[in-house]
Amino acid sequence: MKKQFFAALLLILSIFVFAGCSTKDEADTKTKPAEQKVEKKEPVELTVSAAASLTDAMTDLQKAFQKEHPEVTFSANFGSSGNLAQQIQQGAPADIFLSADQKWMNTLADQQLILTDTRKDFTGNKLVLITGKDKDIKISSFEDLKADQLGQVAIGDPASVPAGTYTKQALEKLGKWAGLESHFVLGSDVRQVLTYVESGNTDIGFIYSSDAVLSDKVKVLAEADPSLHTPIIYPAAVLKDSKSPEAAKEFVDFLGTKGAQDILGKYGFKK
Repeated sequence: MKKQFFAALLLILSIFVFAGCSTKDEADTKTKPAEQKVEKKEPVELTVSAAASLTDAMTDLQKAFQKEHPEVTFSANFGSSGNLAQQIQQGAPADIFLSADQKWMNTLADQQLILTDTRKDFTGNKLVLITGKDKDIKISSFEDLKADQLGQVAIGDPASVPAGTYTKQALEKLGKWAGLESHFVLGSDVRQVLTYVESGNTDIGFIYSSDAVLSDKVKVLAEADPSLHTPIIYPAAVLKDSKSPEAAKEFVDFLGTKGAQDILGKYGFKK
């Protein structure tokens, strides 16, 4: 009789213990959400070949992009669009090309060196005439340029520097190119032109308004009428040989966002 009593007692205790454990497990399940697996993305380094005029803006653009894509780091190569395009033609490794004109992007497209479906126009610029901040030069328009009243004039080499190409177009349209040609000091990119004027090595120079905004050593004398040259549009594209085409495309797409456009606007670019 006693054995039957103890057996019944153990059975009852087992039921209560099991029920208690089940209730606790259910409670734990309700109070503790299931752990979500966070996928850690593999590190990606993007090499960007960008027009020299984008040098300062690119720092902020990269930082803004990395807030959403912390796995991405950047390596930037700045120079004239023509020189960069020629480097790419010769096999220089790069993921993205940011050009200051359509001509050099078209050149790479014609040679099937870019992924054409990623190509996007992302910003624009204006051509301006500058001089040293303390120089007393009385020029208020491109039409006022007179060779006999000027010393040396800095321009980007039209063969490879888009700013130089736009300058040549404007001066030829005004009939002033031939008269000024002997005064020209050619820069390898638009930033070198700016340096020539800042240092006083040339009296005036032709650069983008975005470059003029960055310098406290120069002042703008005149802005070119847009009708004097082809539109100053900056295209971007992922290169065909990119090792990280998906991340590269995400960055090119990012350039069209409001955040990126605000950054470009801060640096004097105009879409």
